[in-house]
Parts: sequence; C-alpha cells; structure tokens
Amino acid sequence: MTPEPTAPETDQPQVTNLSQVDVETVQAELVRMHQSSAETIQATEVELHQAGTLEATAQQLTAHESALGFVEASEVHMQNSGAAAIRAQTVQLNGYAGVVAAEKAELGNTYAGVVAGQEVRGERIESLVLLARHVDGEVKTVLDTRGAVLVGLVGGLFAGVMLLLTRALFGRKS
Repeated sequence: MTPEPTAPETDQPQVTNLSQVDVETVQAELVRMHQSSAETIQATEVELHQAGTLEATAQQLTAHESALGFVEASEVHMQNSGAAAIRAQTVQLNGYAGVVAAEKAELGNTYAGVVAGQEVRGERIESLVLLARHVDGEVKTVLDTRGAVLVGLVGGLFAGVMLLLTRALFGRKS
C-alpha cells in the first residue's frame, strides 16, 4: 500500500487581492480589497480601500473610505471610514463609529456613539458616551463617565419604583 501524496507546504504567505467583486467569506494571511465587499473576513492583515465588510477578524486592519460592520483586531487604522463596532487593543480612527472599545484609542475628526478605553486621545471627538481613565484632546460628549454613572443610577431607581408601583396596583392577591 502506497501513501497518498500530500500537497507540499510553502513558506510563502497566502495573499488574496479582490477588486470590484462581492464574496461571502475570505480567509487568508493578507487580504486586500478595492471597491469590493465581503460578508466575513478572517486574516492576519486586512487592507480595505472603498470596500465593505459585515465582519472582520484580523491582527491588523487598515481601511480607507470603507464601511465595516463588526471589527475585532489588535490594531485598527481607519481613515474616512465608518464601523458599527470596533474591539481592539489600539484604534486610530478618523470617521464614524457606533461603538469603540479599545485599550488605546486615537480619534482624529471622529463621531462615535460610545467610546470606552483606558486611554483616549483625539483632535476633535464627538460622542454620546465616553468612558475612559485618561482623556487627552477636545471632546464633546453628551455623557461623560460621571454622567453615565448618574444616568445608570437614576434609570435603575426609576425602573425599581415603576416595578414596585406595578406590583402594588396590579399584583395578585391571595
């Protein structure tokens, strides 16, 4: 009995270049996309230019004029781009984001819903909620850390009072 031949392993990195196409899933060490879209990307390094993805998981992600859904990476660099949610160790963003969760966030001209991080720096940041240990730069926010805690306490108190009133008015009697 002879052993079945196996494919030779190469030391060359796997690279996927996409231009003006729509794909469902991309898995490679390096993914480059130009005017394309992908539902899911899993790679070591991702480069997007005028592209879009619903979900991206990578060590390093770079996007220019692109739209992203959910991003999970060690490093994220986005220029004139937008994302629904970003979770990373380091984020550099000029653009739009729904939620940014990072250890270190460097936000240029950025509009964000919620920003949470250890260290947040920026030129001009506009957000609804900002939670950070250290903030450096011009920030316009609806709720800062103290405001978010206060809203949480008031909201919890209100919900508790409404629950007690509902039980007192409409509760079952034995």
